[in-house]
Amino acid sequence: MAAKKAAKKVNPALMQPVQPDEVLGAVVGSKPMPRSEITKKLWAYIKKNGLQDTKNRRNINADDLLKPVFGGKAQVSMFEMTKLVSQHIKS
Repeated sequence: MAAKKAAKKVNPALMQPVQPDEVLGAVVGSKPMPRSEITKKLWAYIKKNGLQDTKNRRNINADDLLKPVFGGKAQVSMFEMTKLVSQHIKS
């Protein structure tokens, strides 16, 4: 029963589908989806391509597809990545 209660506390704004722009869409897909799904797909892409920095795991190294999402930076922190990705989302 505790699991049901926890599930109800999800912020409905986070579950609203949002539209990724063309730059972000190249990585996660171009269909509208909740922010949580965009984050999941982004991390799946990062892990699949080994883009997490080996020395400092909080940093993400950009490849050719992620560089435009990261504003042209070669490396960003996880926290900075969230801010940069939100600039490529239309509500």
